Amino acid sequence: MKTLLSAIFFNHWQRKAVSLILAIIIWLVVNHSLTSTKTIANVPVRIISVPSGKTIEGMQASGRLNKRLTLSLVGNKTLLEELNSNDLEVVIDASNKSDEWIATISKKNLISLNPEIDISKGISRVYHPNFIIRLTKLVTEKIPIIITQPIGEAPRGYQFLDVWPYRLTLSVSGPEEVIKRLALKEQRLTFNLNDISKGQLDAIASGQTNNQNDVVSYFVPDQWKQINIPLLSDAPLEIDDVQAKALRIDFVRCNLLALDSPVLVATFFPPEFSDTINPDNYKIEPNLLVQSKNGIYMINTPLFAKGVDRLFIEVVKNMIQIVVIAEPPTKKLLLDWSVQFVNTRLLEDAYVARLISDTSDEDLRMMKPNLREEYLRNRFRSYMNRFQLFTEDDEKFSLEASLENNKILITQEASQEKSPTPPKK
Repeated sequence: MKTLLSAIFFNHWQRKAVSLILAIIIWLVVNHSLTSTKTIANVPVRIISVPSGKTIEGMQASGRLNKRLTLSLVGNKTLLEELNSNDLEVVIDASNKSDEWIATISKKNLISLNPEIDISKGISRVYHPNFIIRLTKLVTEKIPIIITQPIGEAPRGYQFLDVWPYRLTLSVSGPEEVIKRLALKEQRLTFNLNDISKGQLDAIASGQTNNQNDVVSYFVPDQWKQINIPLLSDAPLEIDDVQAKALRIDFVRCNLLALDSPVLVATFFPPEFSDTINPDNYKIEPNLLVQSKNGIYMINTPLFAKGVDRLFIEVVKNMIQIVVIAEPPTKKLLLDWSVQFVNTRLLEDAYVARLISDTSDEDLRMMKPNLREEYLRNRFRSYMNRFQLFTEDDEKFSLEASLENNKILITQEASQEKSPTPPKK
């Protein structure tokens, strides 16, 4: 066996070594001389030297287009086998070009994004579909951004109140046609309440100098003040509106606040039914829930509110009434009713004036007077729109009203019935 192995490896070993070396050289030469064709899709395109005042639709701030190309490359087989769309970029020079031209792409336009791959000598030809480039006017304009109602749930113990300001603007630059379309259509920015923790709101509340303030303002962090506009940028754009500094999400503590004032009850008689249903024929029937005092009807049980602040209750508590809409039983078996405020403009002015004169709220003091007033008026209106009555058991107060024997009968919904407070003598 040893003799056989020696004969194979050592007899004429010089010739065998030379043969092996020549075989390796021939293999390397042949392998590197083999050509192949490979089609690569989604190759990014970057435009350089764009003339001043011009741009290209779909071009990002980096110079890349949001459109990608499919290239057929002819070259070294080994190199092409390693290439993919992440390794290549097409770079086109737009200097000294007309406003519209057909781009011709050769191997000189190919840039390797992979430092380990040298494509300068490995690619001989490039084939691609017709690629038209159009230069257009570059314009700068402010586009509107609407802050929508947040999604998600408010942290436990708090209730979402409002977001302010509702509208912002963003200065953008881009192709004239694109900017015009964006200016006509509002961009929308939506926050997620799940991204705000109870601990964060508790910390803000503990730092407030006015312990009676039920409103907690969460100022939106800068990283949230961004919006995606793929037509202009492949990265989010930061909102540059000056008012964005005041962007906040307001919460109110979920506390039951006693009205400490009787809620009046009135009837609305639709004119279309006035021949048969009118104040002469139908009157509210007093009972344990609704008492009559000097001809004025009022709810005779303690009522509460939630989702508003103490100042709001103090301002409106004597101007709240429940209105029952009297309609024929054939149309409505149970009558509709709603809570209404009397002289809302006067109430709003009083609420705003009280808060503007309050110097203990540093956040309000820092706002410009006109913005502060707008912000407070929006808060008051939000309170009115969401206002609901509650019982002392933290249940929504609900009535059942009906017409019977020329009387308007008003009772508390069966599931909420309790013994009302006896009328004061």
